[in-house]
Amino acid sequence: MCLPLKTFVLPFFLPAVALLASVPVDAALVLSIGDGDTITVTESSGRIKVRLACIDAPETSQSPYGMEARKALQGLLPIGTQVTLRTKTTDRYGRSVAEVLKGGTNINQSLVGSGDAFVYWQYIGGCDRQTYSRLENDARLKGVGVWGVPGGIQRPWDYRRSRRGGSSASSGSGASSSRYRCGEISSWSRAQELLRQGHAYLDRDGDGEACESLK
Repeated sequence: MCLPLKTFVLPFFLPAVALLASVPVDAALVLSIGDGDTITVTESSGRIKVRLACIDAPETSQSPYGMEARKALQGLLPIGTQVTLRTKTTDRYGRSVAEVLKGGTNINQSLVGSGDAFVYWQYIGGCDRQTYSRLENDARLKGVGVWGVPGGIQRPWDYRRSRRGGSSASSGSGASSSRYRCGEISSWSRAQELLRQGHAYLDRDGDGEACESLK
């Protein structure tokens, strides 16, 4: 006796359907870390740059904690890590602004809690204000991360503003008046060194990282 096709075919499809339904539509894989609050991922729509929402980490060119903030994010999100994006908006540079989730961990909140980023109060909308406030206050009281730097550090939003205001002056009074092209620079590390020396034009999207194409 021949059974109807659907009787024995359908069960084989059920596990695949269940698997597809369990994968978040905004799941992504980490490709690289820009600075302490910027990553590049690949998802269904392709390769995108993500600015972590509602936080602001010291820029890589910002001493004494910029590179430490980047290392902290690298530790939380090694290359190839699967994450879920809770996207809030798109910024003026075309980056997705999102909370990044790794399993049950909110990476944005983790960075604030460990003192590796500040709450970006100007752009806190869409995030859990009370949780971010509590985490930042706890980090400050414990003196961890940026809160443990003697004398404190300049807030990254003030740092960027001061660089923009002084970029024209620094280009004429810095150690070198030469202008560089990313293709002429030997390495990504050298590009970051030039950025710290005042060559702000190498950071075209204003995220604190120069010549990302060299990575």
